[in-house]
Amino acid sequence: METCRQEKRQNKLNIIVVDDEAVIREGMRRILAAEGYQAETSADGRTALEKIQEQDFDVVITDLKMPGMDGIEVLKTIKILQPEVPVIIITGYSTVSSAVDAMKNGAFDYIAKPFSPELIIDKVKKAIDHKTLMIDSFSAKQELGPDHGFDGFVGESAEMQKVYRRILQVAPTDSTVLITGESGTGKELTARAIHTNSLRQERPFVAVDCGSLPETLLESELFGHIKGSFTGAIHSKMGLFKVADRGTLFLDDISNISLATQAKLMRVLQERVLTPIGDTQPVPIDIRLVVATNINLRAMVTKGTFREDLFFRINVIPIQLPPLRERKGDLPFLIRHFLKKYSGEIGKEVRGMAPGAIAVLKAYEFPGNVRELENIIERAVVLCEGDVIRGNDLELRSVEEERYLDLNSVPLSLEELKETKKRLRERATEPIEKAFVINALKRNNWNVSRAAEATGMLRPNFHALLKKLGISIIEEQKG
Repeated sequence: METCRQEKRQNKLNIIVVDDEAVIREGMRRILAAEGYQAETSADGRTALEKIQEQDFDVVITDLKMPGMDGIEVLKTIKILQPEVPVIIITGYSTVSSAVDAMKNGAFDYIAKPFSPELIIDKVKKAIDHKTLMIDSFSAKQELGPDHGFDGFVGESAEMQKVYRRILQVAPTDSTVLITGESGTGKELTARAIHTNSLRQERPFVAVDCGSLPETLLESELFGHIKGSFTGAIHSKMGLFKVADRGTLFLDDISNISLATQAKLMRVLQERVLTPIGDTQPVPIDIRLVVATNINLRAMVTKGTFREDLFFRINVIPIQLPPLRERKGDLPFLIRHFLKKYSGEIGKEVRGMAPGAIAVLKAYEFPGNVRELENIIERAVVLCEGDVIRGNDLELRSVEEERYLDLNSVPLSLEELKETKKRLRERATEPIEKAFVINALKRNNWNVSRAAEATGMLRPNFHALLKKLGISIIEEQKG
């Protein structure tokens, strides 16, 4: 019997209860302890988040209405720090709008005071079962990843699920694939996943960056040449089309190929033979072609800078990769992935991010997409002085700052310099100000007068701040 008790204590699940009322906290702790759970308590949201970053919890139970950081703010931050942890919201304000707001922001469940011990235990058990299913599902995906070429992808959003499905649909065929998307969205990663899931997976995957090679060299690299065919050709060279024989050839940045090379590429794709530079004997090829671009090829066709016949030849199966700003739901997974990666590589234990840093990242547009986010996290891990990344560790730059720091740009006048510095200060504080104002409005049921009073501002000044930050109460309530 004693052994069973010891095993139960060793396997206790951790739950944290966040409520500003001591009676509620202690009552909840006793209910959970009686069921064998390890329960901790916190009187406010900020203290709770500190504990959550220091240790792992299986469930978070938080009151909705609390002074300072309310339950919705706690919920949103947890969804960034530990997205797999279920959060149960408790409130004495049993309204439909509160429940909808909580569930929309990722709450697992929602219960109203007064509540019975049986109801609390039932909700907690369901939350733990849900988390177990999530972990099992995630583990299954991790096992699937390396074999199916998805180990490099991070993201569970609907947008990325479409990409995964499309890859699995097209991979077994030999059809040409055109991958489009902004810089940093993972075009080569997608091409490799297509190859890994294809019937050619045991054969070579050859990637060519068409934008990094000069025109004369690109043609030689693709098609090969024979010794003496041009000045400097002291040896014969096999082209990458032939290197990729029976495998996959990936042409990245295909929009950079000249019209002359486009014509030769078109002939190769039509006839499935190529002739190395300086040679007269055609060589048969057997490749699966995947191409990628971050440029609108249709617009290039209209301008006459890209051959229409080649465009139709390569645009057999398109895959459009979403920019990070359109899949912000994947941000928590990406942040955790890169934090773990670079903490390990650099040998520095960084356990999480401060709420201010998370707010800055959520407000940022990521023009460089996932690649830029990875660089930001790596830099922050290197620069942060403690074990938590703060806003200034991110060192995000605006367009104005890039101009200010670019030594090759046109020199700024004194007035331009002052204006640039002013805009930089405004850009740095804007995400924090916006979060502050919206939270004040939410806490006061979107009543401007009460929100202004709660923040210690005059109503006209609060209105002016709303206008400056571009906050529409109607739009925010819809969102």
